[in-house]
Amino acid sequence: MKHVDFDLDGHKAHGLEVELPGAPLVVAWGQAGFVMCGYLSIESADKLGVSAAMVRGVKTIDDLLEAKVQKVSAAGAARGVAEGMAGRDALARLL
Repeated sequence: MKHVDFDLDGHKAHGLEVELPGAPLVVAWGQAGFVMCGYLSIESADKLGVSAAMVRGVKTIDDLLEAKVQKVSAAGAARGVAEGMAGRDALARLL
């Protein structure tokens, strides 16, 4: 498991990479929500009212920041996160 703290546009963000069978679990978060890999569920985020975006095909935090958002929770959309934007841009809206 690898935890990293990093700066994104002057704000503190956090990332986690967990090696799991098949593919790693990758997630980055700030105070208002998170960007996650396909291991986690937008449907669950919606049930919890959490701001979240999902990307696919990532193995590292750097990959997650460059990947295009595939799905967005309702709360994430209300914060300006949209499908097709880069994970970096989505996370910036959730800091």
